[in-house]
Amino acid sequence: MHEETIVFERAADIAELEASGALRGSVAQFAQPRGANLMRRAEALDSWCRLRARHGVWQYARALDGAPGPESNVHEECVPGSATRGVNFASQDYLSLASHPAVHEAARAALAEAGPHSAGSAVLLGNSRLSLALEAALGELLQLDHVTLFPTGWGAAFGAITALVHARDYVLVDQLAHASLRQGANAATRNVVLHRHLDTGHVRELLAAIRARDTENAILVVTEGLFSMDADMPDLPLMQYLCREYNAALLVDVAHDLGALGPGGTGSLGLQAMLGKADLVMGAFSKTFASNGGFVASASRAVKRQLQLFAGPHLFSNALSPIQAACVLEALRIVAGSEGDELRDALLRNATVLRANLAETGMRCIGVPSAIVPLWIGNEQVARLAGRTLAREGVFVNAVEYPGVPLGAARLRLQVMAAHRPEQLRQGARMIGAAVSGAGAALGVEPARQPWPRERSRG
Repeated sequence: MHEETIVFERAADIAELEASGALRGSVAQFAQPRGANLMRRAEALDSWCRLRARHGVWQYARALDGAPGPESNVHEECVPGSATRGVNFASQDYLSLASHPAVHEAARAALAEAGPHSAGSAVLLGNSRLSLALEAALGELLQLDHVTLFPTGWGAAFGAITALVHARDYVLVDQLAHASLRQGANAATRNVVLHRHLDTGHVRELLAAIRARDTENAILVVTEGLFSMDADMPDLPLMQYLCREYNAALLVDVAHDLGALGPGGTGSLGLQAMLGKADLVMGAFSKTFASNGGFVASASRAVKRQLQLFAGPHLFSNALSPIQAACVLEALRIVAGSEGDELRDALLRNATVLRANLAETGMRCIGVPSAIVPLWIGNEQVARLAGRTLAREGVFVNAVEYPGVPLGAARLRLQVMAAHRPEQLRQGARMIGAAVSGAGAALGVEPARQPWPRERSRG
């Protein structure tokens, strides 16, 4: 990464990039391909993706060489010998536990004890001593006794909703909720209602309307503890109160906040005095806990039985491997102790410093200080060009556009780690500000400074 300045792209290179068409279009135009030949009708999408990859503006074309640290080696799939070392704001390792010696030792010990493979789903002897210990430890942290593990966080979200919600039930979901939650809802029932983001008044209005016409079927209200693209939080006590008032159940996805925020790593639930009080809590291990996998927790043994037998991603997928369970269990031990407090302090300090440094460049971050630092861009072409420039200069960020966010709501999503150093934050922010401003000027687009209107639904 260059020390103080960024070498922006030559006008001729940008003109060539614009002429190529790699900055034009959106995934949205390929979402419903037509044609009788199922295997060939996605060829137009493939051509468009390959075009973007050749010009360095396709996010799938980058890969890590080595571990996901604060400074990492990244190469471009379509550019041989393109490995670049630079500051990494694109990986999810919030407390830097993926490189922790104790987590590595736990993985080695699990490999020696049980091997690398769970060898079956949880119902087919896939559970291990380590996975059962992990269920108990999660239950203690969340103050919810009954925990069900899943091989991925996506599977936990999708599986929980499809197992618990029937065709005549209702799902009331925040319009910015993760795709796994929204797709689970759509798979479970046609009665899916989006509520305006964080708008509890709208939640009350919709619950009242449903209960006025249907008192026989269930309602599941779905939200997140920390929203992954906007880095903001709902009023969980009020959401749970409304669910009690209208005989509904609340599901809170804590994938991005559990471990990384709150007293003892208890996330948004701990911050809002909601431990043991939410009906259903689901999360993922892939953000803070140095592994893949997910879970669903509740105070109800009956709910756990329902999940075990009717959540497809749990019943019909292999269980977490012993190595994965051991890594999460050791990460959880660190998270809940004094070292976890120190790491969370470092993470929040880094997030606050990065936001302040970005503000000095004229950039606008949205949300609250957390591991997620969303930098609002708006225009997809500006986000793509800025992302390419930054990657070439050794600053790795995630340029997010549709379907991750709505059309016209592109952003650079930065993800901070506890181990980022102050000079990486300072220099990275300067280069990000310069790249975004330079991209906007080169394309004749003024980068948006305000978040997108809340009334627009995601996707």
